[in-house]
Amino acid sequence: MDYLLRSRRMTVPKRYAEFVALIAISCTLFLFLHTQSLTSRLREMEDRLQEPSSLSAASGLSGNSISQASAGANQSHHPDEHLQHHDRELIGNLHHTYNYLKSTGQMQTLKATELNNTRRAEVPIIFFNRVPKVGSQTFMELLRRLAVRNDYTFHRDVVQRLEVIRLAPERQQELAEMVMDLPVPSVYVKHVCYTNFTRFGLPMPIYVNMVRDPVERIISWYYYVRAPWYYVERKQAFPDLPLPDPRWLKKDFETCVLQGDPECTYSQNAVHEGIGDHRRQTLFFCGHGEECLPFNSAGALERAKYAVESQYAVVGVLEDLNTTLTVLEKYVPRFFSGASSVYFNEVNVLQKINKNNFKPPVSEEIKNLVRRNFTKEIEFYQFCKQRLYKQYLATQVPLK
Repeated sequence: MDYLLRSRRMTVPKRYAEFVALIAISCTLFLFLHTQSLTSRLREMEDRLQEPSSLSAASGLSGNSISQASAGANQSHHPDEHLQHHDRELIGNLHHTYNYLKSTGQMQTLKATELNNTRRAEVPIIFFNRVPKVGSQTFMELLRRLAVRNDYTFHRDVVQRLEVIRLAPERQQELAEMVMDLPVPSVYVKHVCYTNFTRFGLPMPIYVNMVRDPVERIISWYYYVRAPWYYVERKQAFPDLPLPDPRWLKKDFETCVLQGDPECTYSQNAVHEGIGDHRRQTLFFCGHGEECLPFNSAGALERAKYAVESQYAVVGVLEDLNTTLTVLEKYVPRFFSGASSVYFNEVNVLQKINKNNFKPPVSEEIKNLVRRNFTKEIEFYQFCKQRLYKQYLATQVPLK
């Protein structure tokens, strides 16, 4: 009996030691696998972040292709998700633009000075003829805040009962003369078509504007004019305005498109007047002429492209504010110095400006259905995006 008891006492520690050893080995294996997984994920993220630098090395670019504004934005809110989404999209856009420039031989002669129309401006006045529903309210507020920092005066057009964006020649001249009478340096903001100041013997200002995916823009406009607060503001400004039909207010965009409602029928070359014709983003760059009126027309597209290329210092893209702000800081520093810092440090405030919480989601099927009729408008949007990335890449080319 004593022998058996001694044997049991001796075997327990041995089994316990084996059990502890097994746990230790399991934990070590788990930690090893987990570490390997983390290492793999970190390497993938590092590869994503280093990819623009690899692009820079291959093309002779210097510095990271991801802007400082991007870093600031990513640190401001939801860093992991925003970082991966934005970097993936930005890298893809930069690669696409870079490969195009390289394949056409333009990369060898790319110069920021030749892409910067600010040098052609004859007076330090920004003319921001803002397109509706492209984040222009937020952009306008950014300009207002930068006015204090960068010592310029900010001016905007008064709210009007009926917004007229296409002006007769005499009205264009009145507008141009009024802007030129502002103290320098100044910023002037108005919903209006591109206006050629030199046509009236006046100095050329610094033209800037913003664009947005045209289908997302019309959806935004559709629900913007149906938002309750929109009519509250309009009623306060103009008490005699009649209230809209409740059935019109309740109509959703998808039903409007599928039922062929005139409001959501985007007929090719159709001509509409007024700011209510929200479908034509090109109109704000094409100009005041009648040739700019037909919807989705080749003529309006080419005129809009020419104005952007030859007149505008920067046309930003709502979907990529990081690159937009970086390019504005590089190409129009007198007015946009510190723009990224001001925007992203106060992003929670600025992003709430004019935000419509009443806009429901729209299916991709409906969006794709609508896109079929927006071919020229989409081409213009892509043209502006490519020019923005081309301007950004040019700022990374070392001076020779």
